[in-house]
Amino acid sequence: MPKDAYLNDISTAVPDYDIHRKFIDFAPSLLNDDRSRALFRRMAERCQIDHRYSVLEADANPAQLDASGFYAPEAFPDTETRMRTYRAHALPLARRALDGLNLRNRNDEITHLILTTCTGFYAPGLDIEVVEHYGLKPSVERTIVGFMGCYAGMNALKLARHIVRSDAGACVLILNLELCTLHLQKTTDLEQMLSFLIFSDGCAASIVSAKPEGIELQRFHSAVMPQSADQITWAIGGNGFDMNLSGKVPGTIAAGLPVCLPDMLAGGTIAHFRHWAVHPGGRTILDAVRQGAEIPEDLLQSSRRVLRDFGNMSSATIMFVLKDIMERGQGRGCGMAFGPGLTVESVLFEQAA
Repeated sequence: MPKDAYLNDISTAVPDYDIHRKFIDFAPSLLNDDRSRALFRRMAERCQIDHRYSVLEADANPAQLDASGFYAPEAFPDTETRMRTYRAHALPLARRALDGLNLRNRNDEITHLILTTCTGFYAPGLDIEVVEHYGLKPSVERTIVGFMGCYAGMNALKLARHIVRSDAGACVLILNLELCTLHLQKTTDLEQMLSFLIFSDGCAASIVSAKPEGIELQRFHSAVMPQSADQITWAIGGNGFDMNLSGKVPGTIAAGLPVCLPDMLAGGTIAHFRHWAVHPGGRTILDAVRQGAEIPEDLLQSSRRVLRDFGNMSSATIMFVLKDIMERGQGRGCGMAFGPGLTVESVLFEQAA
């Protein structure tokens, strides 16, 4: 008989530098006309984000975005430079989150390591660095969930649940690490610039096992919304990773959720769930979920809070929301995240006593 799987603990971390206000001041200089600049500033004030963090320190000079010159006005970095910078900063940020799990004192427990990231790759990679730094057993089974975007955190939890249900002695360490601010593009396109307005850097580390503590992971569901494949794209270019986040996404989510929801909720209704862990992809994404699923606004407060305090950290973000929910008492819950496809990944869970 398969064992139940529980999300036992979550630790989160962000870099030192809050770059949100600096980016709002700097970004209009990349746009070509006064109308675009005015629209950008108006949308920035409505985005419901107060803080976003980066491994890059903001520069006091209004003409320069970051103090290191990574985004030099005359030439933004190529992909190789971005990947080299990702590698330099990945483990230090990962350690902030992993230290919150007291990993050095439980390293012998870990049997599996799952890493999610879509913002940087190298090999031997961050997974090996974590094993070596924390003295995890060489037999730890390692899996990288790469390039799946904002819903990858859900895929990691799903995979961890499968592992624990097939091996009751498994203890799965999940690391979600994204350095989204390394992929700003020099663009005059307003829609693309607005997508950069929401993304930030962050990391989450968590433990999934059969130990009945924390959040029981009960059921996962995946759905691809039709005729939406071009609305969220993420491709490797010569000057970093090129992201396209269409303005159509909120409308697609609002229209598609009523169709997906019965299967996501496994026959339940909105009233059956106390907790809602919705990936805060942006203000309009949360508004679309509220509209499409008819979720009362007060049930989205954990997601709104994470968006306000940290922005969108891609795959790490849903773990920040679940950590907030962990502190809010018992009850059934539903989580969902969106990404390329356009795909919605969801989980039903129960906050344990």
